[in-house]
Amino acid sequence: MKLFDNKVQERKYNVLREVAIQTWRGNDVFAEFNEISSKVIPKDEPPQRCCIYKDRAVIAERIRLAIGGSRKASGVVQVIDIACDECPEAGYVVTDLCRGCLAHGCIDACKLGAITIDSKHHAHIDKNKCVDCGRCATACKYSAIHNFQRPCENACKVKAISMGPGGEAMIDYDKCISCGTCVYHCPFGATVDVSSIVDVINSLKESTRKDANNPTIAIVAPSIASQFLYANLGQVITGIKKLGFAQVLEVALGADMVATKEAQELVEKGFLTSSCCPAFVKYIETKYPGLKEKISHNFSPMVELAKFVKEGHPEAKIVFIGPCIAKKAEVRKPEVRKYIDYAITFEELQALFDSRDILLREQEETEWNQASYYGRIFAKSGGLAEAVTQALKELDIHDFEFNPIVCDGIDKCKQALARADKGVLPNNFIEGMACVGGCVGGSGNLVRYDDAAEEIEEHSEEATATEILPNVKKTINIL
Repeated sequence: MKLFDNKVQERKYNVLREVAIQTWRGNDVFAEFNEISSKVIPKDEPPQRCCIYKDRAVIAERIRLAIGGSRKASGVVQVIDIACDECPEAGYVVTDLCRGCLAHGCIDACKLGAITIDSKHHAHIDKNKCVDCGRCATACKYSAIHNFQRPCENACKVKAISMGPGGEAMIDYDKCISCGTCVYHCPFGATVDVSSIVDVINSLKESTRKDANNPTIAIVAPSIASQFLYANLGQVITGIKKLGFAQVLEVALGADMVATKEAQELVEKGFLTSSCCPAFVKYIETKYPGLKEKISHNFSPMVELAKFVKEGHPEAKIVFIGPCIAKKAEVRKPEVRKYIDYAITFEELQALFDSRDILLREQEETEWNQASYYGRIFAKSGGLAEAVTQALKELDIHDFEFNPIVCDGIDKCKQALARADKGVLPNNFIEGMACVGGCVGGSGNLVRYDDAAEEIEEHSEEATATEILPNVKKTINIL
């Protein structure tokens, strides 16, 4: 079974692992740059770029992101300029397939005079006149005109990425929703999410001292059931504890709490959009500000659970572990920061395991059964709507007609929100997830695969709690 989807993830993981190893040892990471870079890029390997020196310069930037990123950039996703391949400008281009034909249908199709013919009868597009309408491509009988899209720009559904002055990718943080799609799709690994892995390790080291009274607690997203499939889930939980976490709690507990509150808020207001996905929330705030007041005022499951823990144990440090890069942006919000200390991804968790030589398949299994079936299914698209349906039933609310629409991926969310903004959406609840498939498709996952939702369903069915409200009431005993 493969551990990562591609070599970009593997390179990112290798840097994180080596940074983690040096941090556990108490070393200054940059002081150990030569050792880290030689481990990640051995001298006897052929360079990816022009030379090993540029490869290692990129590693230096990856290390910078692994310890928190550049202070000049405000977002949790940042661009490594020297790693960017400076792909050609996006848009329609004439390829080498152009045969210099006699017909020149492309010229007739272009109403703006953007196409010219050279002395060899080959077509050329003037980008200053072209509006990317695509008529020339349709007219070309040889399919010689191609709509080229830079991978990062093509992946970004909110048009937050463009070409910078030097040809490198540039992120507009006013538009960026921190979904991390560009991180996953850049084939050069030039777009990278900043990491708190060093802060988490230092927190664990401090909290495990003999005289310490500030435990570090992990709260883990239910989509973990779709990852680390080379071991049993109970072994993964044991591995997390071996890192030094005092407790490992299910974020699905917070989902149980949210389902109840969101059902009540929906009945009170009559129309609502979910607030569980921070990238979806940011998308509404930036693209559909008129719907901002329709966003559920409840916290996300992550924050809801962290708030519950912090209220009883204010001295504890809380670390969210999940598939979501946007959670790193959510943690930075002032109203959230007082409850959550750090957020890391499953990619970073794998690096932590390997930095401590924790072999998951050799661990004993820890029983992990705190949340209900309905809390766990939040990890897949449609799970939240199903949980709200159940919450309405348990709250004995039968005179309210619940009519949800489930949207996964920004394209689907855009369609529903556009109709809601115009007042023509027949539904009264929008469940929005920025990632296709829901959290199981998150950009911080180790792997993505078609059967991920089935793994979540199986995990959910293993929950001993089959109702939401009784499970919420018993959560007071989890700590």
